[in-house]
Amino acid sequence: MARPRLRARLLACAGLLLVVCATAAGPWLGPGSAAYGLALGLALAPTAVIVPGLIGTAQGQQGRLLRALRERGDAAERARRLADSEARIHERSRIAAEMHDLVGHRLSLVSLHAGGLELALERAAPELREEAVLVRRTTRDAMRELRQALGVLGPLGRDTGPDALTDATGTRADIEALVAQSRDGGIAVRLDWTGPDLDARPAPVRRAVHRVVREALTNVHRYAPDAHVGVTVVHDDARVRVTVRNGTRPGPPAPADEQGTGRGLTGLRERVELLGGTFEAAALPSGGFRVDAAVPAEPDGDPATGRTPAGPDTPRPPSGADPSGTQPSGTYPAAAAGPDGRRTAEALTLGFGLAALSALMVVGIAFVYAAQPSGRSGPAPLPRVGMTYGEVAALGVQDNGAVRAAATGHEPPRPAGTAGCVYPFNGATERRPGGLLIARYCFDAAQRLIAIDRFDVPSVRDATPWEIP
Repeated sequence: MARPRLRARLLACAGLLLVVCATAAGPWLGPGSAAYGLALGLALAPTAVIVPGLIGTAQGQQGRLLRALRERGDAAERARRLADSEARIHERSRIAAEMHDLVGHRLSLVSLHAGGLELALERAAPELREEAVLVRRTTRDAMRELRQALGVLGPLGRDTGPDALTDATGTRADIEALVAQSRDGGIAVRLDWTGPDLDARPAPVRRAVHRVVREALTNVHRYAPDAHVGVTVVHDDARVRVTVRNGTRPGPPAPADEQGTGRGLTGLRERVELLGGTFEAAALPSGGFRVDAAVPAEPDGDPATGRTPAGPDTPRPPSGADPSGTQPSGTYPAAAAGPDGRRTAEALTLGFGLAALSALMVVGIAFVYAAQPSGRSGPAPLPRVGMTYGEVAALGVQDNGAVRAAATGHEPPRPAGTAGCVYPFNGATERRPGGLLIARYCFDAAQRLIAIDRFDVPSVRDATPWEIP
């Protein structure tokens, strides 16, 4: 960000320089004096320097603010992606630990039975003992390679206590136990189970059902402990659908900093989608929350990822889009939808602003020109004795024949040394009815004004038609 003090000083110095230049150039280049130049500079400084400078400053600040907001949005998007990635890695690490428990348990049983078979064959069929030894060693090597392969997904301690994986995990009895624990914690929970039990389903499916119910109830305990909760499990031949829905929390809503990060839901989504299922979690219009997961009853996806292979009817994300459905970092649909339109609007605004500023500048200069001082101020000077005939005539004193005729025979004697007199029309005034005031300017032989006389002469009026006898 630019330093505001430096910017203010720069604008002040530029405006002051314009005022000083206009004041200095007024007497030489302008039609007025230094005061007129000062007025012109004061009119031009705001319109030519201050206002354009402030507009440019605001435009620059807007551009920098927009870039800062974009960078902040990119950082927030990257942070959210990292959090989602961390949640997925955490969930995959849990799945890796479960795979170790499940497959390791089975391999341990195979190794145990192979050892017993080795002892039995040592007496009954010694020629087959080496085959049993080979099976036991192969099983041991498989156990070691399994530990090494699963260790790549990240070290994570196995679940213990109530989270331990057993043959009852995810069955109806297990879900009823989770619901009973929530009831003991003060949550009003109702369980609706439709269909047979899950004891015959694969362990990953039962584990996913257990985790969805447990995570949803844990969120209810944290964020809506006073709400009513409904847990619905629908089991048929094709899939297992689990729905956990809670009502509105009584009282004021939870503060924004207490609404959680959503990483647990991201982990659930990863677990369900690895089995080829679907997962949805969203707030309800009524104010509650709903978690819905559908898991295939017999997953037959890719052994490496657990995802169902994409068929011809499977919708695919657009090219360049994130498979998770999130907007790629650094893109803003609203801003990217019409950059040309935004630039056009900015150009039109700038053009109208310049036009208005130019009009304001012209009006200011016109007012200054209209108010400029003229060469003569105050009332016009009057003729005085001693002026020449030319000076008196320059003041507008000109002889008028009608006034001279009116004065003939009624004027007082002319002063001694008079060579001629002038009877101007602007000196004749009808002061009273029947009398006319006349001014007389008398000059000597050298055309010098020697006397200014004013006298009354009678005036003649014609009678109006209705006054004729």
